[in-house]
Amino acid sequence: MKDWVDSIDVVAGSNPTLASGDASFRQYFRLRTASKSFIVMDAPPEREDCLPFLRVAGYLEAMQLNAPRVIEANPDDGFLLLSDLGTRLYLDELQKNPDAAESLYSDAISALLTMQHRGVAYQSVLPPYDDVLLRFELSLFRDWLCGEHLGLTLSTSEEQSWRTCCDLLTENALDQPQVFVHRDYHSRNLMVMEHDNPGILDFQDAVEGPLTYDLVSMLKDCYVQWPAEQVRHWALQFYAGLDQSTRAQVDELQFRRYFELMGVQRHVKAAGIFARLNHRDGKSVYLADIPRTLSYIVELGPDYEELQFLAGLIESRVLPLLRADK
Repeated sequence: MKDWVDSIDVVAGSNPTLASGDASFRQYFRLRTASKSFIVMDAPPEREDCLPFLRVAGYLEAMQLNAPRVIEANPDDGFLLLSDLGTRLYLDELQKNPDAAESLYSDAISALLTMQHRGVAYQSVLPPYDDVLLRFELSLFRDWLCGEHLGLTLSTSEEQSWRTCCDLLTENALDQPQVFVHRDYHSRNLMVMEHDNPGILDFQDAVEGPLTYDLVSMLKDCYVQWPAEQVRHWALQFYAGLDQSTRAQVDELQFRRYFELMGVQRHVKAAGIFARLNHRDGKSVYLADIPRTLSYIVELGPDYEELQFLAGLIESRVLPLLRADK
């Protein structure tokens, strides 16, 4: 990587320092010159493919959203030289200064609406968030969290209830208007910027998928939690910003159901991924985020009869086992 950096005039001679790791196999290094700062992404080609990042970065630039610009690319070796969006994560800012939440989320909602509106031009060339992918993601909860991590087995009747729940969540996702989906739009991938806030990171897994997916990723974040009333307020702020044809197609009641059930799919998936990161990749730090992530589903249980089995399973068996596992 250093040899490649030294071959690029604008950064030649600068020393890479680790900027951040990633839940994947990517790493990011910061390069400082006399007047500017840059990021080098190191994505081992045998583990990661740079091409989706390159493609989606181009789409976001065309949409005039604030995402890293690709300055030089060496996809064969897995290196990209990117513009630097700084070090101020939404997550850090929200934890230090909760009063900034209204302003920060308004900006992020506005950027998301822009992504969906302008993304119409690109969404058809993205991979589809289809039945197969949605069900695979749901399986991560059962296989990695319940099975591998907790040693929890389901009875025959519980298996049937689990499959019924998966059917519900998959149908809810596929039934929604399909849009350009970032797929990881949350406080660890949004940067606080002085201009054109927010900066948007980690977009390489973008798909064509459900209207509410990115919104629920942001508002029911696995890393920071807000009161349900506040979440509802922000969700309706997003709904009010949708174009008239979408609101004619999806009334407010339907939108709220889409949003809530989409969150269940997202949180089941995320909890499974956190367990997989621990067991497969040796990254145990994410285990601490599982109770918060699953608490959103327990919260919804009383409002949705269809979620009684899943919410009950989490509350009565999964969360107690997680607490005992500490």
